[in-house]
Amino acid sequence: MIAPYALKLAVQSLLKEKWINLLSVMTIGAGLLIISVSFFALYNIDIATKKLPKKFSMNVYLDNNLQQDRLDSIMDAIRKNRAVLSVRYISKDEAMKELKSYLKNSDYILEGLEENPLPDSLEIKLRKDATGRETAQQLAREALKIKGVAEVDYGENFLTTLTAIKKGFNAIGLVFAVILSTGIIFVCYSTVKILFYRRTEEIETFKLLGATKGFIRTPFLIEGAFIGACGGLLSLAGCFSLYYTVLLRLSVTMPVFKAVLFPANLFLPLPVIGMLLGLAGATIALGRIRY
Repeated sequence: MIAPYALKLAVQSLLKEKWINLLSVMTIGAGLLIISVSFFALYNIDIATKKLPKKFSMNVYLDNNLQQDRLDSIMDAIRKNRAVLSVRYISKDEAMKELKSYLKNSDYILEGLEENPLPDSLEIKLRKDATGRETAQQLAREALKIKGVAEVDYGENFLTTLTAIKKGFNAIGLVFAVILSTGIIFVCYSTVKILFYRRTEEIETFKLLGATKGFIRTPFLIEGAFIGACGGLLSLAGCFSLYYTVLLRLSVTMPVFKAVLFPANLFLPLPVIGMLLGLAGATIALGRIRY
């Protein structure tokens, strides 16, 4: 019998104090929207950084005039590493052709060369799940131990920067989400506390009639959960509105925005998240009130 009556009291209070509740809903919605937009940005940054390693390759420079059997032995030794996806041999002549193609109109720089200074080399592609600084360093150390390998270049600065970008953005996103979630809980906490003190006389009457703490608390918990859920719905509507009114229009005039992904299924739990945060705020508020 407590639940239906508590729900009735909660609905009455929500309607009676509609302006306070509406302000709280809008504040919570704005907070969750900011978290969602931040998560949306981090999600796309993470996808973009995962695509970058596809173009990553290691270059193993070989000693001059290697015999074919020695070359085959080096390639077989490198292929045995589980992190290696493919190994391609690039002769010095082929490397020169690629260099000239890259320089295009500036190939006059190479006109004074009497002989090809470029070494034979191997281009190594790593597996997607193995493209990391530690893996590349380990593979480079192993390759340098092989007889016939002169030098290994694996873009250490690129991998270091990529790892730092990922960790940095993830840390910022986590801190941002924690701060705003704490703010949302505080909004619900303050709202429930205000609603409680506005119903002091009614609560005193319930106490005189022998009402338990559970009976008195339940309507406020329902209100906190409802306010949080409405804030979540508002932020969900904001996310879809931003996507359909801004990003889709921008993608028509600016093709670069077509690469932006919108993980709609990941935003659907926003009302539930809002409800849980609202419930947490209400629980903390009731726990600190003495009655």
